[in-house]
Amino acid sequence: MELEGKSAVVLGMARSGVAAAELLLRRGARVVAADRKPAAELPAEVTALQEKGARLALGGHDAATLASAGLIVVSPGVPWDLPELVAARQAGVEVIAELELGFRCLTGTVAAITGTKGKSTTTAALGAMLKEAGQDVRVGGNIGAAVTGLVEGSTRETVFVLEVSSFQLEGTQAFHPRVAVFLNLSPDHLDRHPSFEDYARAKARIFRNQTEEDWAVVNADDPGVLALAREGRARQMPFHPRPSPPAPDEGGPGAFFDAGEARLRRDRAVESLFPLSGVRLPGAHLAGDLLAAAAAARLLGASPAAVASAVRGFTGAEHVLERVAEIGGVTFFNDSKATNVESAKKSIEAFSRPLLVVMGGRYKGGDFHELAGALEAHGKAVLAIGEAQERIAAALGPVLPVIACTSLAEAVDVAWAEAEPGDMVLLAPACSSFDMFADYAARGRAFKEEVRRLQRREQGTEG
Repeated sequence: MELEGKSAVVLGMARSGVAAAELLLRRGARVVAADRKPAAELPAEVTALQEKGARLALGGHDAATLASAGLIVVSPGVPWDLPELVAARQAGVEVIAELELGFRCLTGTVAAITGTKGKSTTTAALGAMLKEAGQDVRVGGNIGAAVTGLVEGSTRETVFVLEVSSFQLEGTQAFHPRVAVFLNLSPDHLDRHPSFEDYARAKARIFRNQTEEDWAVVNADDPGVLALAREGRARQMPFHPRPSPPAPDEGGPGAFFDAGEARLRRDRAVESLFPLSGVRLPGAHLAGDLLAAAAAARLLGASPAAVASAVRGFTGAEHVLERVAEIGGVTFFNDSKATNVESAKKSIEAFSRPLLVVMGGRYKGGDFHELAGALEAHGKAVLAIGEAQERIAAALGPVLPVIACTSLAEAVDVAWAEAEPGDMVLLAPACSSFDMFADYAARGRAFKEEVRRLQRREQGTEG
C-alpha cells in the first residue's frame, strides 16, 4: 500500500490507533492523530506521536479535518455511524479499519479467528502450535499487539494469527485470511450494533474475500455459523466441539473427538491430533477451542506431533479462566474476557465447587436470567459491580444472594469474607469493562492485583 505523502487521519487513540499512527508515520504519511478525549485522559504514547511527526487533534472530532483527509483509519472502539465519519465517507474519503490497514501493509499469510466466545484461547493456542512447528508466527489483533504493530519485517514465510472482532471486521474491504476460524455465534455487542443480524453480518466479513483455495474452519454444531459460511467460497473444515459428537460424514473433512482424543479427517484419512488427557485447561468448552485451533494448524502446515506437543504445554490465554492464586484454601480465577452472558455461563459451568462470582460492568445486551441455572447448581453469591448492578440483582436475586459492591477491590474483599476453604472466586463479568476500565485486559489486571493485595495482606507482607 503506497502511503508516502498521503494525508491520513487515525481516529481513536487506544492501543490499535497508536499502532496505526506509528505505522503510517514510518511509511511516510502525513498523520493526524485524533480522539474525543483530551491528552490528559490518553496514554503517554499519544503525545509521543507528536514528537514522531504526527499532528494531534484531541478533545473532539473536527469534521473539516476528516473531510479533507486522503485516508481515515478507524480504531475498533470508534463506531462507524459517528456523524463526522459518515460525512467524510459521503465526501468520498476512503475510510478503513485498523485491521484493513495492517492487512494491506503485511507480507505473509493470515489466519483469522472470530466468534462470540473462545477467540482468545483459540488464537493463543493456534499461535503456540505454529511456533512449535518452527514457523515465523505473529499473534495479535484483538488481543496483544495490534496488527499494524506486527507487520514490519514480515516475509512471505510469516504467518499472522489474528483474533478479529466484529468492530474490526466491519471496516474491512480487502482483508483475506487463508484460514478463517468461526467458533460460534450468539447475541453480543448489541450496545454498538443495532441488531443481532447486523452483528452477524459484521462477523461474516471474515469469509468475504476467501476463494476456493482457502479454508473456513467452522463449528458444525452452530447453525448460524454454518449459514454464514455457506455464503462464502472457501472449502469448509467443520469441527465438532462437544466431547462425544457424531463423526463427520464418511469421506468429508472434519475435526472431532473420539475415544478420548481429538482427530482430523481429511482426504478420507483420519489422524490423531491430541489426547484429551493432555489438555491442561479448566472447562470442557475450552477443549473445543483447542480442536478448532488444531484443525487450523494442520491446514497451515503444522505436523500432528507439533500440535500435540503444543497442547501439552498450553495453559491458556491471559484473562481466560486464568488461575490467579489460592489463598487460605480459596482459589481465584480471572475470566475478564467473559464479556457477554453466554461466555460467563460457560465459565461458571466449568467449575463444580462452590462459587462466588464477580459480575458486572457496562450492560451490552443479553439476558442475565440465563445464568440462573448454572448458578443455582453451585453458586454461593454474586458480587455485582458497575452500571449493570441493578439488572444483575433483578435477574439473579431470586436465585442466590447478590451483593452490590462499589469497586472491584471491594468485590474481592467481600468475596474473601464470604468464602470458605474449598470455594472458588471467579471474575466472569458478562459485561463490557468501559464503565470502570479501559478494556477487559485492564479489568483483568486490576482483579489480579487486588487478589495479590489480598494475598500479601493475609500473609502479613502488605506494605
